[in-house]
Amino acid sequence: MLNHYIGEFRSTGKIAEDVLQFLASFGYQKTAKHCSAVAVKAKELAEKFGCDLSKAEQAGYLHDISAVIPNEKRIEFARSQLVEVLAEEVQYPMIIHQKLSVVLAREAFGITDNEILSAIGCHTTLKAKPTRLDKVVFLADKIAWDQDGKPPYISKVIEAMEESLDIAVLEYLNYLWERRSQLKVIHPWLVESREYLLQINVR
Repeated sequence: MLNHYIGEFRSTGKIAEDVLQFLASFGYQKTAKHCSAVAVKAKELAEKFGCDLSKAEQAGYLHDISAVIPNEKRIEFARSQLVEVLAEEVQYPMIIHQKLSVVLAREAFGITDNEILSAIGCHTTLKAKPTRLDKVVFLADKIAWDQDGKPPYISKVIEAMEESLDIAVLEYLNYLWERRSQLKVIHPWLVESREYLLQINVR
């Protein structure tokens, strides 16, 4: 299954160009535009919050490359690559794309840096004990979102960024938590990340 998505693609090491070419070859120009926007925002947040700019930018470009795997094929693909599949991901396969992007980043783009792979792998839900880079890429994805219009939470998240990275991330997680009855699934990583950040950021 892996070869079906990689095919003749060979990374040149120029992540920005490679990602745009890879996604465009499958007709995912909109995703490519989103990945570019997230990469720019991740680099900006990395500078603001003191983490590696290059790693943040690379993770931003790579975070959604698994968009090329159809939703109905994602669980099968995950299992073929020995990726842990949670019950919530079976119920709502879209959410496992963060883990599948790790596989493609490693196998198609030659990414071996564990910090980059970690940030890619939790950019949708975050996870317990996230690194600073994890939080930067997570937040960049939410600010440079891929829907029409303005994110309904954006003003509060931007305001919270002036206090700290953790508080900004919590602002978004709390936004979701308050609307959890409307979510397709409540991913356990999201719950764990929120509980962890609440514990270490008692105001």
